[in-house]
Amino acid sequence: MTSVDSRVGAFGELPHVFSEAFSVLTFERAAALAVQCLTRHLDSNDRRGVTLQEPADLIAQARALMSSDPHGDFDEQRFTHIIDLYLRTGIQVHTTGYMGRQFSSVAPAAGVFDMVSAMAPQPASFYEAGQLANVADSIMAQEFAALLGWAPNQFDMVATSGGALGNLTALLAARNRFVPQAWTEGLQSRSDGRRLGIAVGADSHYSVSRAAGVLGIGENCVVRLPLDDQRRIRVHDAVTVIDQAARDGIDIFCLVASAGTTATGSIDPLDELADLASERGLWLHVDGAHSASFLVSERLRPRLRGIERADSFILDAHKTLFVPAACTLLFYREALSSQLAFEQVASYVFDEPYSEASRMESGGKNLECTKRPSIVNLWLLWSMYGRQLLASKLETLVDLTDMAHGLISAQADFRVLHTPQSNILCFQYAPAGGTVWDRDSLQSALRDKVRSRGNFLISKADVGDERALRLVMMNHEITEPDVRALLDEIREAAREIGVE
Repeated sequence: MTSVDSRVGAFGELPHVFSEAFSVLTFERAAALAVQCLTRHLDSNDRRGVTLQEPADLIAQARALMSSDPHGDFDEQRFTHIIDLYLRTGIQVHTTGYMGRQFSSVAPAAGVFDMVSAMAPQPASFYEAGQLANVADSIMAQEFAALLGWAPNQFDMVATSGGALGNLTALLAARNRFVPQAWTEGLQSRSDGRRLGIAVGADSHYSVSRAAGVLGIGENCVVRLPLDDQRRIRVHDAVTVIDQAARDGIDIFCLVASAGTTATGSIDPLDELADLASERGLWLHVDGAHSASFLVSERLRPRLRGIERADSFILDAHKTLFVPAACTLLFYREALSSQLAFEQVASYVFDEPYSEASRMESGGKNLECTKRPSIVNLWLLWSMYGRQLLASKLETLVDLTDMAHGLISAQADFRVLHTPQSNILCFQYAPAGGTVWDRDSLQSALRDKVRSRGNFLISKADVGDERALRLVMMNHEITEPDVRALLDEIREAAREIGVE
């Protein structure tokens, strides 16, 4: 970057647009404008959901902001309008009307540092390119290992971009342990007609069945395990289903549990499932994208009892540790397991002989080559505020969800569908006098009507064979009056769609 208007390069004078687009002065002006826009956005106390626009209308607005100026001058007004359009059309995660999804507002210091890492890129898969990111990986791994009771140097952790990629990588390692030749020779058809399979809870995230397709196992060999009335895997019945799969020619090699299902936030009985996995020689993977972060809290950690026995698990720091997306941590209980996923040699990135620095790298254990140094944002928060900030916020969100459960349970015209185990609660509007609406259709219509009113954003989910309204607590500033206002909003929406 340069602060002068132009320079002479190898091919003569550089175009004006170069010095304009890449100058320090342009950075300074753009950053100041962005801070002004974000400050106004974050400082608003209005209760808001999301305002949906027709795609054609939004395309027209976006196209109107595209410059045709051949000189490429930085247009402050255009830049401000683009930021405002982004903020105005997005989910309002920082307001007390946002109770819709497991996306969080970001701790401001982490958001600002994310700009630093964007402007000074340091690809994090290799030590030479991202030294601090690799060090932060090591430090955060040790911090979590202490919470898990894992011995130093006997485990491994890989930071990656998103829970779907973390799940895929773990399942790839599990497959390669069970079928060592799969990486080089592929999955060969077996003469006895038997197939590989994965066992998952019936409410598992779709990324698990998607991974089965990617890995060549096939969605039809994903065996779904029955759940109890709180939407957790029922271990005794799981044994029966796994045995039946074997009789049907499917060899289960991996059992996937959930620590916080997407629909209800339910946490499977991890300790009992670890017993089952050990007895059957299965790889136990825990999709903890939503709630494995409870490890940071002394009060909430017991809900994860048994996760330390898993062969692998993930947690999404961008969901419930309040850092910019995407930052997923993939843990392996045994260090050598992290070497199973990928078996490649590339002289331009992998150093031989291995040094202390290269042993810290994740490039050989990760699908990503260019990986954002998002782990540094988590290390930054931990460094500045300590683990207790994250623990306290999680505890507050869980307490808010328990409060909402008690409040909604007491309403004659509402019905809760489960006892929350995390920060998610599913419920139904069920007026005492009944309605001509089908109950499932009514929940979908109410969700859409509430969203269109613009004051709140909630989501919907299927809980077993029932459609439900879904509340996700992500904002620590939500209070009981906000929840009461949401219930009144749902009642008003019901009147507007003709529910008597």
